[in-house]
Amino acid sequence: MTKTLEERLNQILPRITSEDFLQNRGLGNEIGFWIFEYPPEQEMAVRSFLSEVVEPALRRKQPPLRYVCVNLLELVVDVLEHRKLFDKVIKMQAEKGDDAVFASLQGVLNQEKLAQRIVGLHNPDELDMMIFTGVGAAYPLVRSHTLLNALHPLMKNTPLLTFFPGRYDGYSLRLFNKLTDKHYYRAFRLVP
Repeated sequence: MTKTLEERLNQILPRITSEDFLQNRGLGNEIGFWIFEYPPEQEMAVRSFLSEVVEPALRRKQPPLRYVCVNLLELVVDVLEHRKLFDKVIKMQAEKGDDAVFASLQGVLNQEKLAQRIVGLHNPDELDMMIFTGVGAAYPLVRSHTLLNALHPLMKNTPLLTFFPGRYDGYSLRLFNKLTDKHYYRAFRLVP
């Protein structure tokens, strides 16, 4: 029997506030990287649930949980604005198209550099968990599997939960249920 999205969403809070999740217990020495997959057409429902249910509950939790929610698209915009490239990128996209923009930003948005920026802004040692959103909106500038791989040595024991619009079967990520990233098998499904 397949669970509905609502049933799966309602399992998020008990799971991510459990000591097993927060302490990475039961993972067989694997790092606590988790994927909550959902149908891409349910993006707005998932965003609403996260902002209206999950985040307020995390803020009220006693003792307080230290967490950060990183929107990957906002991260990209922040990097581009910090480097004073945002307006140039918008102009280039209008004049030369997506491929030219993507090619020109390969160095600036290198996934290793993005991973370093994330942990520079949000020290994993000072957090109980990190949450990623905006995966679909940041594609193709941010590739989920590459960024997650770059974060593996940096996150230490801090769990990372990625909200993923598509499918994750434990071996590969299929963004929007169509685009297949290279095999990524180091994360766990948060809610089957």
